Amino acid sequence: MTSPAPASVQRLGDEPLRSAVIVNPNRVDGTDQLRADITERLAGAGWPEPLWLETTADDPGRGQAEQAVAEGVDVVFVCGGDGTVRSAIEGLAGTDAALAVLPGGTGNLLAGNLELPTDAMDGVDVALARGRRAVDVGDVDGQSFAVMAGMGLDAAMMDDAPTAIKNALGPVAYVFSALRHAFDKEMHVEVVVDGAPPLRRHVRTVLVGNVGRLQGGLDVLPDAEPDSGQLDVAIVAPRNLGHWLQILGAVIRRRKRLPRLEYLRGSHIVVRADTEHPRQLDGDVIEPGRVLEVTVRPSALWVCVPQPDTPEKA
Repeated sequence: MTSPAPASVQRLGDEPLRSAVIVNPNRVDGTDQLRADITERLAGAGWPEPLWLETTADDPGRGQAEQAVAEGVDVVFVCGGDGTVRSAIEGLAGTDAALAVLPGGTGNLLAGNLELPTDAMDGVDVALARGRRAVDVGDVDGQSFAVMAGMGLDAAMMDDAPTAIKNALGPVAYVFSALRHAFDKEMHVEVVVDGAPPLRRHVRTVLVGNVGRLQGGLDVLPDAEPDSGQLDVAIVAPRNLGHWLQILGAVIRRRKRLPRLEYLRGSHIVVRADTEHPRQLDGDVIEPGRVLEVTVRPSALWVCVPQPDTPEKA
């Protein structure tokens, strides 16, 4: 077994790299053709045939990523939705292998925030060009995320948008789900950031993000940067339809001050509620709970990006 070349130096060479493809066959059509296309494109660059790993209901990506790392892979292509990418990140974070996102499914939030191409073959070309960026990863209850964690409305609407509807309507499915839950009972929460005195609020949702852009280009965390070493927090507390419209307008105009929308930032965030509420990581609904405790792992994940970093930033 060999170790992968550090992702920080992969861009500086021209030797062929070893790769693996993790694909969710339930979210990606034409996997046989996709495999042939990827293999051909890599061969044209002198790279060997990739290790091909399909997700299962019992293992949506983490185990496959860990297998790829154990076999000394340098680049791991992940083709599926946000859940597949998130699961693979759990196996890649803290390793020298680089994640290459080949968007599929309905969300593709990490790809959108990092301005990655939406076409699979264009994503392969990004990896071949060897651009690398080290991004932060958030951890909740031993699980990882790269986009956003949340408690409350956001998790409820994710849980209420079935896969079949998302496949048929795409992001529009979340709109219907959000409308259904917009006036659910408020959460009574206590938010503690980096050990500061607790903030007690009545809210609809609390979001903790590594990046801030959601479907439709809505930037709910306008100052979030994926490699800042910190996470941004949005406390969303509308009481009526007018407040919701104010918040939507503020997000669209990238305003940062609004009575019903509060922003914080830190590396350790604890949200405590008086009762259990839905929770989500990158759109994956996890077990409901009274606590959402989030910590950041700075620069824990290497991602293939279109613009190569300079060697000085390695």
